Amino acid sequence: MADIVPVLGVNFAASAICFLVLWLISLPLKDPSYVDAWWALGAMVLAWSTYLQLDAPGPHATALLLLTTVWGLRLGAYLLWRWRSHGADRRYAKLAQRAKDKHGLDFPMFALLWVFAPQLLLQFVMTLPAQLGQLGPHTSFGDAATMGLWLAIFGILYEAIADAQLSHFKSVSANAGKVMDQGLWRYSRHPNYFGELCAWWGLWLIALDAGLGLWSLPGPLLLTYLLTRVSGAPTTESHLQRTRPDYEAYKRRTSSFIPLPPKPS
Repeated sequence: MADIVPVLGVNFAASAICFLVLWLISLPLKDPSYVDAWWALGAMVLAWSTYLQLDAPGPHATALLLLTTVWGLRLGAYLLWRWRSHGADRRYAKLAQRAKDKHGLDFPMFALLWVFAPQLLLQFVMTLPAQLGQLGPHTSFGDAATMGLWLAIFGILYEAIADAQLSHFKSVSANAGKVMDQGLWRYSRHPNYFGELCAWWGLWLIALDAGLGLWSLPGPLLLTYLLTRVSGAPTTESHLQRTRPDYEAYKRRTSSFIPLPPKPS
C-alpha cells in the first residue's frame, strides 16, 4: 500500500499542470468548451498517475485503471468530436458574458476562475474512487469489487449507446426541432447521465472493496449532485424546454434518470 498523501499530491500537481496548459490554449481561442472533454480524459490521467506510483499494483488497481481508461477515452473522444463539430458551448458563452457584466472579468480571468480552476478541484474529488481505490490495503477481489466491475462495465456501455443514439438522431435533418424519445431515450430523459453514474458508483464499489471506499465516497456523491442538480439535467432540460415544443409532454411520460417504461400519454 503506497503512502496516500504523497500519491495524491503528485496527482494533484500533474492535474494542475494539465489544466494550466488547457487554460493557456483557451486564451487565443476565446473558448473553454473543450474542457468538457478533459473532464473524462483528465480522470484517466489521474488514474494512470496513481497506477504508475505503485510498487506492486493489485487487482483493484488494475481494474480501476482499465475501467477509467475505457470510460475516459470513449467519453473524452466523443466530447472532443462534439466540440469540434458544433463549436463553442452556449453555456460557457453565457457564463463569460455574466462574468463580464456582473464582475468585470475579462476572458482570461473568467476562464481561469470560473472554468478551469473549479473543474480542477471538482475532477480531483470526483475521481477519488479511481485514485484511492488503487491504494487500498486489501489485495483479494471480493464480492463488492465484482459487483462494481459489472456495474461499471454496464454504465460505460449504457452511456456509450445513449450518446451514439443521440448523435445519430441529431444527424438526421428531419429530426431538427424534435425531441429524442427513441432507443434508451424512450425510458429515461438522461440515459447518458444514468450510465455515467452507474460507471462511477461501480468504481466506488471497487474502491470500497479495496478498503478505502468511505474516503472516496465524496467522488460519486459529488458526481450525482452535479448531474442531477447543477450542470447536468437542469441545464439540459431548461434549454430543451425553451427550444422543443414537445418536451413538456416527453417530460411528463418519461422517467428522469432511472430507465422505466414510459407513462401513457
